[in-house]
Amino acid sequence: FEAMLTADFKTAYNPSIIAPFYVGALTSMFVGLFLAVRLFKTTKPEGVVAGFSAMFTNTVLVGIPIIQRAYGAPAMSVVYSIITFHSTLLITGGMLIMELARREGASLSKTILIAALRVFKNPLLWGIGLGIAGNLTGLKLIEPAQAFVDMMSAAVLPAALFGLGGALNEYKLSENWLQSLVMSLFKLVVHPLIAWVLIVPVLHVDPAIARYGVMLAAMPTGINAYVFATYYNRNINVAANSVLISTVLSVLTISFWLTFLG
Repeated sequence: FEAMLTADFKTAYNPSIIAPFYVGALTSMFVGLFLAVRLFKTTKPEGVVAGFSAMFTNTVLVGIPIIQRAYGAPAMSVVYSIITFHSTLLITGGMLIMELARREGASLSKTILIAALRVFKNPLLWGIGLGIAGNLTGLKLIEPAQAFVDMMSAAVLPAALFGLGGALNEYKLSENWLQSLVMSLFKLVVHPLIAWVLIVPVLHVDPAIARYGVMLAAMPTGINAYVFATYYNRNINVAANSVLISTVLSVLTISFWLTFLG
């Protein structure tokens, strides 16, 4: 809510950068799902969690500070234009795919209705939606309300990281590490590679601007992959390990992308 309320929606949006970012993300999701089911013999719902881990980017904790440090203020308008849609599109899409994957013979119309109800009741999406509505209507919170929101938003990331640490302690790295490694490589290599191919060789965007979107795609798996897995209680170990493995490996892969992109 706090992020959407304060986002700058007047920033110039470049579809030639935003669209390839999400094409790469969704491609990683579906290929990751396919490999999890066919190669690692998971159920379809477990495969959705694996694919989500290959798709969802750590845009805030890792992406913003690294890109800001590397390229400075000019990069941030592009970065924020992508982040604006990130949770809304990918969490909603992931939930719809999950409901379709676990429909278990239910009719398509019933499955879509259940998915819509789950999306509607998801507190993450309520926060995003209310924040966007407040932004567009020029909502200004009174000081006590703003202080409350600021303190709550400041507590979210440490609490989520603490929960992730507990999950990593419960689900050892030795469990499904290969599946997590594959999903991590999709996140760190395949996603930014697809974004770069579409943005530069195909759409001919100036590489000096294109690199902002590619670098964001090169960030490791975000903690919402773990939140998504716990919400459905499926493949939590793969999601938690994907966050860990991709974050560690990103020291190498992000260094490569920074060198490659200039």
